[in-house]
Amino acid sequence: MRILSGIQPSGALHLGNYFGMMQPAIALQEKGDAFYFIADYHSMTSLFDANERRKNTLDVALDFLACGLDPKKSVFFRQSDVPEVCELAWILSTLTPMSMLEKAHSFKDKSAKGIPINHGLFAYPVLMAADILIYDSNVVPVGQDQKQHVEMTRDIAVKFNEAYGETFVIPEPQVKGETAKVPGLDGEKMSKSYGNTLEIFGEEKPLQKKVMSIKMDSRTPTEPKPDADMNLAVQLLKLVEIKSFSEAVEDKLRNGQIGYGDLKKQLFKSYWEYFTEARKKRAELAANLDYVNSVLADGASKARTLAQKVLHRARKNCGLE
Repeated sequence: MRILSGIQPSGALHLGNYFGMMQPAIALQEKGDAFYFIADYHSMTSLFDANERRKNTLDVALDFLACGLDPKKSVFFRQSDVPEVCELAWILSTLTPMSMLEKAHSFKDKSAKGIPINHGLFAYPVLMAADILIYDSNVVPVGQDQKQHVEMTRDIAVKFNEAYGETFVIPEPQVKGETAKVPGLDGEKMSKSYGNTLEIFGEEKPLQKKVMSIKMDSRTPTEPKPDADMNLAVQLLKLVEIKSFSEAVEDKLRNGQIGYGDLKKQLFKSYWEYFTEARKKRAELAANLDYVNSVLADGASKARTLAQKVLHRARKNCGLE
């Protein structure tokens, strides 16, 4: 079983990235042949500063390795170190209906929010399809918001196979239901695009300020809150605390035994402690960048060897060779 997933270096990684993609991906490296990449090509649809992209790419490498990605168990690389993916994206685009791309949830959501749309953002699902298909991927761990893109990949692969003969493996999405869509600090989906994130490795004081600024209603601490399970701070606490503890805090909120201020203080304490070991590991990695770069180079070499074989198969079947 080959597992494939990628993450964009478009800004500091946050809880949505961690629980939606990183944690499931790290767990899956124990179960199969795992390929994980830093999607720097994809970041070009929203980030237009070259130096910032370089910095973000390194930060993603540090973050992922610090959180538990093991280069001995998985292939970890920069997307742009495998340029074959761009040629495959063009090949796939010739069979991708415009109507399919127009229905993409992420494209429609960003358009509705007034985010400037470029061709790269519109054609994002095609490049994602190439990312997945070029490694003969079987399983793609994704958040709920990306599930549709994997389904598009399946449709594109089927169209190609029907037109040119069996070429691509048909992948399956794997969504971790309870944490697939992490809420942001405003209650919307946590996303760098929306500016509502809680970073994994941010500085302590600014992050504490972010948590304490989460808006609540005007009910007093002693008022019962029967809708405690819908409280944003409670939902985030459940991600970073053991079930029994988070449920106890939820019960206190429901029964009027804890106020919103104390709830947010507990959320920050639990969140900060959750990533303690990862912060230590990240500092060690940041002091040894030669190792980090060697991991990415080795991963790119392995990934490109496979990508070239799959691209050759696709080129031959569609008549380019």
